[in-house]
Amino acid sequence: MLRLRHTVLSQLLSSSPASPISHLSRLFSAVSPNPSFAVEEYLVATCGLTRPQALKASAKLSHLKSPANPDAVLAFLAGLGLSGADVAALVAKDPQFLCAKVERTLAPVVAGLTGLGLSRSDIAHLVSLSRDKFRCRSMVSNLQYFLHLFGSFENLLPALRRGSCFFSANIDTVVKPNVSFLRECGLGDCDIAKLCIAEPWLLASNVECVREMVARAQGIGVPCGSRMFRHALRAVAFLSKEKIAAKVEHLKKTFRWSDAEVGIALSKLPIVLVRSNQMLESRSEFLISEVGFEPAYIAHHPALLTYSLEGRIIPRHGDGESIRGQVHMPSQGSCTIPC
Repeated sequence: MLRLRHTVLSQLLSSSPASPISHLSRLFSAVSPNPSFAVEEYLVATCGLTRPQALKASAKLSHLKSPANPDAVLAFLAGLGLSGADVAALVAKDPQFLCAKVERTLAPVVAGLTGLGLSRSDIAHLVSLSRDKFRCRSMVSNLQYFLHLFGSFENLLPALRRGSCFFSANIDTVVKPNVSFLRECGLGDCDIAKLCIAEPWLLASNVECVREMVARAQGIGVPCGSRMFRHALRAVAFLSKEKIAAKVEHLKKTFRWSDAEVGIALSKLPIVLVRSNQMLESRSEFLISEVGFEPAYIAHHPALLTYSLEGRIIPRHGDGESIRGQVHMPSQGSCTIPC
């Protein structure tokens, strides 16, 4: 009987994602329950888990006495278009997904997400990324808020891939206060979305932590509302005041900068704070000693510190090209949000 179920489910998981879920569920009505249901064997033969994965997962499913509910869940996942590999990964990470009630829990969530304009492919992505959080009704309202903030599911997806906090953070008590505060700091929704793609934990943090991060960004000379403020937040995100102070001293010593000059450099390119000391020292040695740049010039053109020494600066200097004419602000990282 287990072999028969395995055959039916294998066909479902490889079938067209457009197949109606209710039709998939009816296909199991012809297969009688197995009176001696072995969870571990089911996980291997039907769900595609490895033996070690199945052994670990079965401990969380010891209460299951019948494959009826797991079969219905697998049919549901097949209807969304998840592949056999997707299902195996999901069940290995969240074995209790097989215990979710399709009609009472999963189907209403899908209906709500569809109402937000998500396609079955989009929803399948969410199932794989959110796992147990997909079994919560709050999934729909949470996603509705983030879709409004990010502008589209395509813009939101990179952030979802990088951080599970989007599925677990409380919208009203955590996320909204953080977004409100960042708006007060001069960041638009697009800036906040871009920041969260790079640092997905941000909106799920305590608002006091976010306030401290803003204070550190202002402390390096980047005011709220300035063009570089978002990049300054990224630069100081994981740096304490002590580490920032130590880095500033290293920059002053390495490039012979005054307090004013290091402030100018950081206000123009905050990301210099997270460059390694070794990299900064090699740039200083070449740009000042070999090329002959004045420290003040480098402070006003910190983009020089982002260029590849071997790939760009040294070859052009060796060919007699003017490096001064090649100074441009570097890209701050690609982003899918078109604003």
